[in-house]
Amino acid sequence: MAVRTALMAATAVALSVALAGPALAAGPAGNDHTATREALRAAVQDGVPGVTATVRDGGTTWSATAGVGNLRTGKPRSADDRYRVGSITKAFVSTVLLQLEAEGRLSLDDTVGKWLPGVVEGNGNDGSEITLRELLNHTSGIFNYTADDDFGTAYFTKDGFFQHRYDTKSAADLVAIAMTHKPDFAPGTSWNYSNTNYVLAGMVIQKVTGHSYATEIRDRIINPLHLRATSLPGTKVTVPSPSSHAYSKLAEETTGPTYDVTKLNPSIASSAGEMISDSADLDRFYGALLGGKLLPAKQLKEMQTTVPAGDSPTTRYGLGISDIKLPCGVHLWGHDGGIHGSSSAVVATPDGRHSLAFNFNGDWSGDAGAVVVGEFCGA
Repeated sequence: MAVRTALMAATAVALSVALAGPALAAGPAGNDHTATREALRAAVQDGVPGVTATVRDGGTTWSATAGVGNLRTGKPRSADDRYRVGSITKAFVSTVLLQLEAEGRLSLDDTVGKWLPGVVEGNGNDGSEITLRELLNHTSGIFNYTADDDFGTAYFTKDGFFQHRYDTKSAADLVAIAMTHKPDFAPGTSWNYSNTNYVLAGMVIQKVTGHSYATEIRDRIINPLHLRATSLPGTKVTVPSPSSHAYSKLAEETTGPTYDVTKLNPSIASSAGEMISDSADLDRFYGALLGGKLLPAKQLKEMQTTVPAGDSPTTRYGLGISDIKLPCGVHLWGHDGGIHGSSSAVVATPDGRHSLAFNFNGDWSGDAGAVVVGEFCGA
């Protein structure tokens, strides 16, 4: 897994590639997690230092770990590990915007220019032509700032990372990087995953409410659901305990030295991917979201109205969540997320009753798709 793919640019579309394959016998695995456990162990054999996963199925919970959370001491991973969840943050941001729409404070058909005048402009970019909906489903055409070559050199390579790992970047800084590039396409005419979209979405939340997106997520989602392991660290460089170390090759190759990248300033991910959580909290969030506890029916339907996600045959993209079809025919909603040394995913059945959340504490190997297929399709 190339480092740039493993970071915030990673999406549920990447997960869908791993899920494509020959058809299996249809039907979920039920309470037998043997295939899931085997897939976790296989990820460690493939080179991931350690993995942690938790399944919530109705009223029962099952957790498993494999490998280590600290390569130096050999300390194993824990089911209670907190970790950086990367782009899984996007579902929380989208939920807040949809709640604001339900309250009549904005419309997803509003333009970006209405709420953020003068922010999206230059080099053919025009915020007056882009809707909030197009931000959330990645049809805006706005360039993905994490794909900028200078940004990649500064934050995704070994020399750059260790020089810049504690840099603070504002949302405006990140959007400004994207504005140095022409749009990828005219708004609404195609699809391309862009972290810039969700940085802008976070800025809109602040403009509408007068509070940061982090404050709104805490007040509207984290506190009501009692997600005690979930936080938005802002510029804090550490991960709260209990947690494991995070490791990366910091290179485009999957070989070579392994570096401890646990400490970093997550402001480079902003509202596109700064969140920290654990597997149990992610399961609880998806259960509440898909179970209709966070959004009225109208807004949940909007979130689940999808567009083709590039050329993926198995995934369509909604508003911060993806519609995923497994090889055995099972349908899931979910997302994955990557940031330095941390690759995560959460998926759930449409009713939210059966969910799986897991994390690899390495960003260069491991088959996330096999873990999902193991849980929901069986051996």
